[in-house]
Amino acid sequence: MRKFLVVLDDTRECLNAMRFAAMRASHTGGGVLILSVIPPEEYQHWIGVAEIMRDEAQERIEAHFEVFAKWMRDRQGVDPELLIREGDSTTAILEVIREHPEVGVLVLGAGTGKSGPGPLVTQMTKEAGSLPCPLTIVPGEMSKEKLEQIT
Repeated sequence: MRKFLVVLDDTRECLNAMRFAAMRASHTGGGVLILSVIPPEEYQHWIGVAEIMRDEAQERIEAHFEVFAKWMRDRQGVDPELLIREGDSTTAILEVIREHPEVGVLVLGAGTGKSGPGPLVTQMTKEAGSLPCPLTIVPGEMSKEKLEQIT
């Protein structure tokens, strides 16, 4: 089964990327793989604190995932999978794509601020020519109705 890989983070545009991935998966008989990346801790010498921070980050990610997963199951009939990685987001995405050959499309949401589409979209577009799957960038300002039309 072809899967849509989408990144779960705290950005506003993440919502449209999730919607797009779920709707496309629903309409094409595919699945959704949701990746969330915990950035590396700056203070590794405080191992106890770093461990607590990592656990708290994982709990927040799982709670955030459950909101999207419930919507995907209830509204789109898609049961997403969650992957949590630590480290650099770009590296984690590339590793997941290599490890999961069923990933057919990488879906990212583009920010609408003055600073551009966001660092992840900027970096991944640089990698686009060597990706083993297509990259779909969903505009952060696109309405839910427009997303429904194009999926």
